[in-house]
Amino acid sequence: MASFNRVILVGNLTRDPELRYIPSGTAVTEIGLAVNNRRKTPNGDWAEEPVFVDVTLWERNAEVAAEYLRKGSPVLIEGHLKMDQWQDKNTGDKRSKLKVVGERLQLLGTKGGSGAGGAKPAQRGGFDEAEYGAPSESYAEPSGAPTQPPADDIPF
Repeated sequence: MASFNRVILVGNLTRDPELRYIPSGTAVTEIGLAVNNRRKTPNGDWAEEPVFVDVTLWERNAEVAAEYLRKGSPVLIEGHLKMDQWQDKNTGDKRSKLKVVGERLQLLGTKGGSGAGGAKPAQRGGFDEAEYGAPSESYAEPSGAPTQPPADDIPF
């Protein structure tokens, strides 16, 4: 029988990411994600029920999350489910937890925006010269085309 293990989640971080490196030098971070599950109540009203998911990010995704995300930041995670199993040190009982291993990370907040640290949203029809600097003299903008801000320094 065939199987398919894919997860796509959009939610907000429940805590700040904490970056660490394993002995091989690979970056890893664990984040908590709150995802709202919207459902209709018996009386016909809509209610949002939060679902809390633990996500593990590796390598560059882990570094990007630690650098750009904070508690409350909106993010999209694509990955797969993994069952973690261990033995409780105190009781000796077997324990397990289903978690997500994130393979793709998409930041959803604006640069320093309300979801990613509290900055202002992008302006329509231009850019803020105080934030990005004035266009260089060698740059010739085609007439009638809207001005675009320079690309962010986000390496993905």
